[in-house]
Amino acid sequence: MDISLTHRLSYKQARLTVLVAFILGTLLSLIQVGLDYASEDASIDREIQSLLEISHNPAARISYNIDAELAQELVLGLLRSPAVMRAEIIDNSGLVLASVDRPPVQSRYRVFSDFMFGERRQFEDPLFVSHAPEESLGILRLEVDTYAFGSHFLRRALLTMLTGFARSLMLSLILLVLFYAMLTKPLVGVIRALSDRDPRRDFSPVPCPPGHERDEVGTLVAVTNQQLANTHQEISQRREAEDRLTQYLSELENIVSARTAELKATNARLTHSNQELEHARSTALEMAQARAAFLANMSHEIRTPLNGLLGMLALSLDGPLGSEQRQQLSIAHDSGKVLVDLLNDILDLSKFEAGQLELERIPFDLGSLVEETASLLSQNTAPQVELTCLIDPRLPALVLGDPTRVRQIVSNLLSNALKFTRFGRVDLRVSPTPGGVQIQVSDTGIGIPEEAQARIFQPFIQAGAGITRQFGGTGLGLALTRRLCEAMDGQLELSSQEGFGSQFSATLPLPTHAPASRLPPLPGRIAAICQAGSGLAELLDNWLPNWGLDYQRLDEGTPPQDQQLDLLICANPEHLLQLRQRFSRPMLLVSAYGTFIASEQAANLVPFEQLARPLSRTALHQTLQRLLTPHLTTSTEPADKPAPRTHQARVLLVEDNQVNQMVAKGMLTKLGCEVAVTAHGGEAIAYLEKHTVELVLMDCNMPVMDGYEATRRIRQREQWADLPIIALTANALPDERERCQAAGMNDYLAKPFRREDLAALLDNWLPLTTVR
Repeated sequence: MDISLTHRLSYKQARLTVLVAFILGTLLSLIQVGLDYASEDASIDREIQSLLEISHNPAARISYNIDAELAQELVLGLLRSPAVMRAEIIDNSGLVLASVDRPPVQSRYRVFSDFMFGERRQFEDPLFVSHAPEESLGILRLEVDTYAFGSHFLRRALLTMLTGFARSLMLSLILLVLFYAMLTKPLVGVIRALSDRDPRRDFSPVPCPPGHERDEVGTLVAVTNQQLANTHQEISQRREAEDRLTQYLSELENIVSARTAELKATNARLTHSNQELEHARSTALEMAQARAAFLANMSHEIRTPLNGLLGMLALSLDGPLGSEQRQQLSIAHDSGKVLVDLLNDILDLSKFEAGQLELERIPFDLGSLVEETASLLSQNTAPQVELTCLIDPRLPALVLGDPTRVRQIVSNLLSNALKFTRFGRVDLRVSPTPGGVQIQVSDTGIGIPEEAQARIFQPFIQAGAGITRQFGGTGLGLALTRRLCEAMDGQLELSSQEGFGSQFSATLPLPTHAPASRLPPLPGRIAAICQAGSGLAELLDNWLPNWGLDYQRLDEGTPPQDQQLDLLICANPEHLLQLRQRFSRPMLLVSAYGTFIASEQAANLVPFEQLARPLSRTALHQTLQRLLTPHLTTSTEPADKPAPRTHQARVLLVEDNQVNQMVAKGMLTKLGCEVAVTAHGGEAIAYLEKHTVELVLMDCNMPVMDGYEATRRIRQREQWADLPIIALTANALPDERERCQAAGMNDYLAKPFRREDLAALLDNWLPLTTVR
């Protein structure tokens, strides 16, 4: 294996060395030429000055004697100098005594000389005698051709540069030979020794070139030999591994043959299992469809009679009844509403399982919603339980969220606490958090064992069988509440100890829509006679100072000072007569739900008012305002309450169930509407062709022609394009509203419905309301 000259290391190293030497030699030659140039330039002036000094005295005597013949001889003598081109002597009167010249020397190198030294130079020497130096006798003028000096300089410079080049060339040849002998030749020998052997069979050591055992070449040979030894060892190991692998492959072929037979049998079993799974999947889908159809049918079949039941009860409660009859009908009406709530919980749970629950995002007053819910549920409070609604004064006036689902969370948590609490307190607290609000319900009830706390959030499961027998319930409330919190990106936490009560905390991300508002301040000093650890004491301590009132709490048995107080709040109705004998200022009784002072007894306590627990902020503020500033409240209250609003409108009711016809017609009549009734969609279209109505209440499931088909046909007529059509349906599944909208209906009212729901719907869709 041979390497070309230009690729050898010796050539490359010599080339670099010579290049450096050449550059340095050139710089040194240039420096020498520059010094020679400066010396030559100075020597021109020195030689001419010397020539002038030699000719000064003869020229001065010639000028003094005005001898033209001697002057001519002198300038001819000066012209013999090769550098002098012109010489002349001029006396003091400007007369030229003698003058000679000759042409410049011509040469092709003259341009370099003229560039460096100039083409010619002139010199003048004033003439005078030594005993009278101040008296000028004339001028000796010489004109010099610099090429005489420049040609000598150019020859020396050329010789200097050529000598430098020759030295560089000799140096490169010498270094090339040395580097070849010291570096290239031993490396080429090593390369040939490696290239001539078979790397798969020949692993003998590579010989080291003589004299290079300790330098880089020797180290390279030693490393190469070590690598060859390692390669030989690795190849030997690989050959052994290949032999073992060949043996393993033969064994593996036998194993694969056996496994293949087993896999065929397994695949047959898997194919059979997949067929069974596919059959099970089809069965599950059919069951899911059947369950959805069952829920729809159950919703329709239960809500239809419930609508008639609750509607008739509501209509009956509006008529003249005895107190016992009214109480019985009210109990039946409330029981029906509990049944509706249970049905709604079951349907909401099915919405969660189907992933079809939709949440609103609208502004609402969370504090008022919580107080209203607590007031509605206060009738379920045990006699020995104090229900308190505690609203943080920093709570925003309006938050963004779904008020219906938040009310459902509050109602489920509060109902659960009231159900399992027979003594003590139930507190409903609402406070703002950095990311939203926290709704906390705490009680002093039976508590929940630690092992049961995880499973009570599962549907249809309670803490134990004894709980179900003693307190009742379905076990849906807490499961639905947790899922509602998770759907709002919130969380529900439980802290409980058996026998010491429970605390549920729902943290919901409800953004602030309007900041907290303050009720108008009230003047006066107020005292409350109540226990220190009661919910009433905590509520009054939070709110009365916030309204600007001077408030203090008194223990039972502490006599109030009449001259120091403007109003007294009492929590025990048994002490009212005794307190009135000692206190003449206004009094306010805060009693439990259903505990009211008879009108005859209240007449003896004036100025006096009573409120039921749980107290709401607005009701308490208005009551305190009436008692503390009676001259302001009496003058601003209207003499008569405004008459309820009624609607003067013609409404077409399309309903096949006679009971539901009677309920809806009765509610519409009480709301001031003129009602026409048809039994199915065909009759409704025939009625509309002959009569004009302002609104249609359309049942969805009817014989002959259902509400969907009837609505589609009505929308096909241009004269009925803007007629409001409201769906009346007992199907409360998630897709029912979309189905009604797709048919062309404007709104949706689920059965059973209340008169308030129907009135709100008429307010939205009838053009105007008229006060009768």
